Amino acid sequence: MKRFVIALAAAIFLLCGFQQTASADGPYHFGFKKSKNGQLPSINEEGFKDVLQKNDAIFLGDTTRKELYLTFDNGYENGFTPKILDVLKEKKVPAIFFLTGHYVKDKPELVTRMVTEGHLVGNHSWSHPDMTQVSNEQLKDELTKVKQAVSGTTRQQAMDFVRPPRGIFNDRTLALSRSEGYVSVFWSVAYKDWDVNDQRGADYAYNQVMAQLHPGAVILLHSISRDNTEALGRIIDGARQQGYEFKSLDALKVKTY
Repeated sequence: MKRFVIALAAAIFLLCGFQQTASADGPYHFGFKKSKNGQLPSINEEGFKDVLQKNDAIFLGDTTRKELYLTFDNGYENGFTPKILDVLKEKKVPAIFFLTGHYVKDKPELVTRMVTEGHLVGNHSWSHPDMTQVSNEQLKDELTKVKQAVSGTTRQQAMDFVRPPRGIFNDRTLALSRSEGYVSVFWSVAYKDWDVNDQRGADYAYNQVMAQLHPGAVILLHSISRDNTEALGRIIDGARQQGYEFKSLDALKVKTY
């Protein structure tokens, strides 16, 4: 019996050791401690800070400057992007739209408008998979197809930024994306805005975003949200009233972790 217990303990030890090794490279689901009362957000407790730094990914910009970077995830069109583009044009605010292959195929006229009006288009993968579960060749194909589709639709030929679908990543996927010429972009301001069945009104969206503002913020909004669309103009005006300036993501030169 004693030998059995010792053997069982050894097996459990080895199993735990194997699990730790297998999970050392993730997958990680991006998350962060939100900013409150102007304090900076944090990824110190998330377990992947060194992975982002190693791969030169974006979490925060220069936290000594009151600059904001507006980013949208566009997996599919829900009828709100034209209004979003109208507001950005009226307010003279640059943004980046991370697009899936479905979006590029389904709404080429909106993709063209994004580029024509001075916004960046980023890569959100062709089919929105968990990148940690696909091979290197599949990952490259996911990125290449989006880039080719956008360059074949618009005058934007380069594509420098990628946002991992669902915020799932590991060291391999970030490193491979980087080798393909991409900077991986995460975020430092976000809220649950993607559920089209749980929209709570423009005031809710406005308050959620404004409560998290901080210098160097990368703001994530989903374009399928009615709340975001209706609150966007107020968010821009409110941020500017606090002394913030909206910058294009390709102007982000200082990365903070």
